[in-house]
Amino acid sequence: MDTNSDGGRARAVLGAGVRGLGLALLSLYGSLVLLVLTLVSLVLIPAGVGLFTTPWVLTGVRAHADRRRLLAARWYGVRIPPAYRPVPAGTKPWARTLRLLGDPATWRDLRWLPVDMIAGFVTALLPAALVFYPLEGFALAFGLWRVFTDGTYVGWWYGFVPVSGQGTALLAGLLGVALLVAAFFLTPALLRVHFLLTRAVLAPGQGELRERVRVLTETRRDAVDSSAAELRRIERDLHDGAQARLVAMGMDLGTIEALLEKNPAKARELLVRARQSSADALDELRDLVRGIHPPVLAERGLGDAVRALALRMPVATEVSTGLGRGRAEAPVESAAYFAVSEVLTNAVKHAGADRIWVDLHHADGMLRISVTDNGAGGAVVGAGSGLSGVERRLGTFDGVLAVSSPAGGPTMVTMEIPCALS
Repeated sequence: MDTNSDGGRARAVLGAGVRGLGLALLSLYGSLVLLVLTLVSLVLIPAGVGLFTTPWVLTGVRAHADRRRLLAARWYGVRIPPAYRPVPAGTKPWARTLRLLGDPATWRDLRWLPVDMIAGFVTALLPAALVFYPLEGFALAFGLWRVFTDGTYVGWWYGFVPVSGQGTALLAGLLGVALLVAAFFLTPALLRVHFLLTRAVLAPGQGELRERVRVLTETRRDAVDSSAAELRRIERDLHDGAQARLVAMGMDLGTIEALLEKNPAKARELLVRARQSSADALDELRDLVRGIHPPVLAERGLGDAVRALALRMPVATEVSTGLGRGRAEAPVESAAYFAVSEVLTNAVKHAGADRIWVDLHHADGMLRISVTDNGAGGAVVGAGSGLSGVERRLGTFDGVLAVSSPAGGPTMVTMEIPCALS
């Protein structure tokens, strides 16, 4: 017999029993408290109080469910995807409440709470009972039965064994041995059932997956359309800008060649013009390249690229970043950069702002960007709006955009993109 293997198995069984006991308490009391708080908060929504309490309570429910997802993956490799819809930071309480209640994942969490209180509690308690309940049988066999009876009547039941004396106490000890043997072989598998039950309730269903495919198809189509429009813009800029200047410069050089001996003064004048045309063409090509993918973005990352963008703004623009040295994937950085560029341009051209603040940070797997200006306000996301293009650009990466822009200002545009930093 492999003693090392048996010792490892015994430790795994004991660990599963301790974990099961902790999960049973968490399932019963944690889910019960959160379910009661959620119901009370939802009932108070018509009175207005629930608009402020519901986001906090639902955030607690999500944290409770996420903790179970983490334990399922860490202990038994059971993956339970969260599939929550992101809610932009800074969203007003009532809007945050509506977003959370409109998320199918929220209602899965709420359906899971009563299931976790009952079935989750039982499936977590059973492996714990198999590990620890035999100790009572052993204690009875070693004399604890005398606390409950003097041997003339049944003073205690251990399972289905009525304990009335030393003989029946020994039977209780044998039952404890049987339970301990069962625990040795069954406990880890039984605890895994708890997490499989959790996954059955919390995992997204086929309908939501179909909706997810539909959204991805739409965002992919928007991305293709945006890419085609961007290519047409580049072709137009090359044709109307740098290409026209280079053609004119070629004609000037031909004229210079013909005048070089006949009219040197005129040739020098044309030569100066050709040199200026070449400089203008070079500047336009640099601007075009910067519009495709700024070199500073590739070399220094999103934070420094946005700072460089702010330096070129005609109004005072402050940038604060909490990205550290981490870098998102290049497509995400590019989308975020051009989204910020578009929002800044809108603030200058349409809002009449004279001061802008940009904040970038990464937390909880989200790149969060907020752009605030002190302009006239009234910005909306709609057809023909530059913000609609920003929303489509972010949608390609499952990003979201939220706008708070009351009449008279200020305007805050918040963007979130799910990503990891390398």
